[in-house]
Amino acid sequence: MNNEITFPYPYIVERLDHYYGLKSHFPKKVIPTEQPKKRNPFTKGSKKKFSILIATFWSYPHVGGLSNYITTLSKGLKSQGHKVDIISPNQFSTSKVKKFRESVTPNLKSFFTKRYGSYSDRILNHKRLIYVYEKMLETIDLEKYDILHAQDLFTANILGRFNEIYGKPLFYTPHGMFTFNRIKFNIIKKDSVEESYFKELESKAIEYASHIIVLSDSFREPLIKLGAKNRNITTVITGIDYPMSQRQEKETPSHKLTITCVARLGPRKGHNHLFEALSYIKKYTTNIEVLIVGDGQMRETLERQKKALGLSMVKFLGSRDDVPLILSKTDIFVLPTINDSLPLSIIEAMHSGTAVISTNCGGIPELIKNNKTGIVLEPGNSEQLAHALKFLITNKEARNTMSTNAKNFAKKHLTIDSMVGKIKHLYTDFWEMN
Repeated sequence: MNNEITFPYPYIVERLDHYYGLKSHFPKKVIPTEQPKKRNPFTKGSKKKFSILIATFWSYPHVGGLSNYITTLSKGLKSQGHKVDIISPNQFSTSKVKKFRESVTPNLKSFFTKRYGSYSDRILNHKRLIYVYEKMLETIDLEKYDILHAQDLFTANILGRFNEIYGKPLFYTPHGMFTFNRIKFNIIKKDSVEESYFKELESKAIEYASHIIVLSDSFREPLIKLGAKNRNITTVITGIDYPMSQRQEKETPSHKLTITCVARLGPRKGHNHLFEALSYIKKYTTNIEVLIVGDGQMRETLERQKKALGLSMVKFLGSRDDVPLILSKTDIFVLPTINDSLPLSIIEAMHSGTAVISTNCGGIPELIKNNKTGIVLEPGNSEQLAHALKFLITNKEARNTMSTNAKNFAKKHLTIDSMVGKIKHLYTDFWEMN
């Protein structure tokens, strides 16, 4: 196995060399002068139809916002007559993936050890995954696509490298956590080799991208710090195809008021703060039920907290496939997250016509206009959350006003048609300029 496919891309090695105080010597890469002829999908008098590749480094389909986004975008584009292929690592042969992993791991260890005297397990494992995914993508005929759309920075790096030959419009939509957040949540250490590695990948993804499509304006500042130009970033808020169900009316005045939280039971979703808030306002919870929809690593911990705080009104429903029905019976939706981008659960709750309480994280304030379409709090502040819950529990008029405003906003701004129309417009502009 030669060096070019063993070590991370030359720009990664240059960054690591700089970190370790070494001098890099890499020849300039020569790009073929004869590039494949671009196929024009627009014939005179025809509608503009594209062949589009949507690619992600993460498993697809999967539970979560990224998978939902890809499904929504693909469905919307196909409904307009475009051809869409979705590529992810889990779609490739398991035996081939295993063979590639087994062959590349010792070579990577040898490269890093000889060059730097040691290696980072995190970088080694990550580079191995990128290498395997790249070998899989090499089997795809990229020439047949008019548009390439990477759904993460790792795919943007791989497609960007391939695209030096093809010259296609390459769009990049970041979904996940930036390096500064990895440091904030102690996933990696500041000034570590891992920080250098991931920051270089982030910067190169920006450089390779023809344009960056972000889910909310909250992505702009970190991208600009990494070298992106504001003019090269367009915000397109996620839209969904939400079922047109009627809200379930309460049968009697004595029927319990329902509070619902739909989220993975993970440490960053803030369920513990919701439980603390409920414990502060127990005298207002005699006629309410709290439905916790979702599952995850924190379930046992949260069940113990519920018991310790005496929160008999809380019910764990686990993972459910009838979320729209649950939301149709919900009076107040709560997502007490302490780190997020643009939660799909909030968009669903707004479509359902539910008053929403959430936090000032990521793009949430772009969805929830405080005291108009819901209430926005500081993350991790259980006392603020208790106050907001008390206000909406005891104020039906405010609850109904926020519910109506949220639904109207969702119908206007958070639909598939709105989302896909804006993205297709960007595709068209960049194809015509290319």
